[in-house]
Amino acid sequence: MRRSLFLVLAAAMLSGCAGFGEPNAPGLPVPASAARRKPAEVPIVGGCQIFPADNWWNEDISKYPLDSRSSQYIAALPGNLHPDFGQDPHYGIPFNVVPSTQKRVPVTFYYKSQSNPGPYPIPPDAQIEGGRNATGDRHVLVLQRGKCTLFEMWDAYPRDGGRRWHAGSGAIFHLNTNKLRPNGWTSADAAGLPILPALVKCAEVKAGAIDHALRVTFSETQEGYIHPATHYASDSRDPSLPPMGLRLRMKASYDISHITGQSHVIAVAMKKYGMFVADNGSNWYFQGEGGKASSCWNDNDLDQLKNVPGSAFEVVKTGKILRITGP
Repeated sequence: MRRSLFLVLAAAMLSGCAGFGEPNAPGLPVPASAARRKPAEVPIVGGCQIFPADNWWNEDISKYPLDSRSSQYIAALPGNLHPDFGQDPHYGIPFNVVPSTQKRVPVTFYYKSQSNPGPYPIPPDAQIEGGRNATGDRHVLVLQRGKCTLFEMWDAYPRDGGRRWHAGSGAIFHLNTNKLRPNGWTSADAAGLPILPALVKCAEVKAGAIDHALRVTFSETQEGYIHPATHYASDSRDPSLPPMGLRLRMKASYDISHITGQSHVIAVAMKKYGMFVADNGSNWYFQGEGGKASSCWNDNDLDQLKNVPGSAFEVVKTGKILRITGP
């Protein structure tokens, strides 16, 4: 999927953000929209609550007002939904859950100025997106039990049998807070967002409910972001293109009565929680759990969603577009 992301890295460094390497350094306070949020069924993964109930990821947006540019955005985003995961274990994004006692190992980063420094609690056999020999994004996601801290890396490679790692970028998220990354900072995702909270997970689909927003990619995006995103990955000022952090919702009027099984659970979540624009990639691709858990998926079932057009969605208003400008 990646990555025009770092073409704007130099400009972002001029933004006067918080000091380098500070995990989840205070960005901005929770926005005023939090006041209208209602308590949610907060997702639990590995015994950890995935952010507070009033966090952006957990908010019910089914009643949120439309963005004034909703129709223009949707017109600029051709295509149908596409589950970017399935039965193939090399498809989708896996995550690793480790104990609080997991040994931390050194990690170095190519883009270290916007990466939270190591060490990270990465197990020697950590699952890597696409597998050990993958040439794609190679995300590595690690959730530490007990401490409920999330460590995420992009373009990650083990060294010395996993005794140390090197990655393009990395981010640490403490799951008990709503604090954002500093404005202008990326993460393991182009938008500066966490990845694990956005994945469609086997356990929640089996349970019959997804209680959080998803992530989606588009081939062209705008030079700007809307919180909780903190970073953009484009140099285009075309106002019809989506900024990072734009939130899309499946229309209440779109009939999903013919959609069954796993796909129905996902469609319901898209109506209630929607999707954040999180990265550059193929239009309308949304991500789910991969790796060892992939055997839980039914490709024939998921293929139902490939018939859902982009026109089944609309854009909700969640905040203003922010930009980082140079001198």
